[in-house]
Amino acid sequence: MFWLWRMLLVVAVALVPGAFVLLLAYISLRTLRASWQQAQVQAQASGTPVSLRSVVATVDLKELVRQARAAL
Repeated sequence: MFWLWRMLLVVAVALVPGAFVLLLAYISLRTLRASWQQAQVQAQASGTPVSLRSVVATVDLKELVRQARAAL
């Protein structure tokens, strides 16, 4: 069943105009959210504040590509 969802997502990205942009937005937000949660855990452990700017600065293209592969 999971492979069906993947194929449906691939077809939607290939056929629907603008779907690629939506996919990129989804992947970026997913990666940013995971990085934000990880930064909050580290900040609580060390007692330092965390900012959105520092989280965005740590997101790499490699991480986005890895998340894209995980999403598809």
